[in-house]
Amino acid sequence: MAALQKSVSSTLMGTLAASCLLLIALWVQGGAALPISSHCRLDKSNFQQPYITNRTFMLAKEASLADNNTDVRLIGEKLFHGVNMGERCYLMKEVLNFTLEEVLLPQSDRFQPYMQEVVPFLARLSNKLSQCHIENDDQHIQRNVQKLKDTVQKLGENGEIKAIGELDLLFMALRNACV
Repeated sequence: MAALQKSVSSTLMGTLAASCLLLIALWVQGGAALPISSHCRLDKSNFQQPYITNRTFMLAKEASLADNNTDVRLIGEKLFHGVNMGERCYLMKEVLNFTLEEVLLPQSDRFQPYMQEVVPFLARLSNKLSQCHIENDDQHIQRNVQKLKDTVQKLGENGEIKAIGELDLLFMALRNACV
């Protein structure tokens, strides 16, 4: 019994010491509870749901059949130009938000029934990333996102269709950048 009490006491002391160190570290950092980039994470399980994964890919496939422009790629290497690995989830959060607000919602009456299932899923991912920010200046990321927006707007409705047709690429890029 004495050995058990000593073990529990040692564990509690270790936990207390670790807590004190954490509080000291937070005080030194100015009270920030977590590094800013720690919110730029999604749980792997979000991307391991076969049903919603299938629906997302089916929506992308259906829209890509209506895509007349095969020369332009929205989600590709150009999007990541000048963005380091630690900033990619933030970039993808910005692309996701644009896709939801400017593309999917205006086109929500098309590509049913997939759209009505995929949009809420993507909105949940966006909500989970709502606190995702980067510590550094994000002008280079905003430039890349703006180029994507400009391309979609220049193509008009075909740009929106293309963005929907690349939801599979958006899904994979989110997974790769944020998990």
